[in-house]
Amino acid sequence: MTTAIIANLEKMLDGPRDGALLRYSLGNEWLKAGNPAQAAGCFRAAIEYDAKYSAAWKLLGKALAENGEIEAALAAFAQGIHVAEARGDVQAAKEMGVFARRLRKQLGESGSKAEGQPGAKA
Repeated sequence: MTTAIIANLEKMLDGPRDGALLRYSLGNEWLKAGNPAQAAGCFRAAIEYDAKYSAAWKLLGKALAENGEIEAALAAFAQGIHVAEARGDVQAAKEMGVFARRLRKQLGESGSKAEGQPGAKA
């Protein structure tokens, strides 16, 4: 369902205000509206503008998980943890670590895969 906020944000796409923050904001609104697939596309676009946007990585993982794309969500969280740690964004890294552990628990996994540890494969 498209909301008035989504419609207004979409009008700004490809304009002078387009960028990581606009794409992140639009993704967040799509997530709130219950469309995680559309949200994930927006978060991916935000990351294309700014690959070091740890909040976009976090919500990309969340959107992918809500869309049933668990392996892709784990990969997004792993990359997001790496980005957040490199930026010193400790809280975001911790949150993504918690989300990743919950997803792995749902999958019945117990290893460190996609946890963002050095050498972990996503």
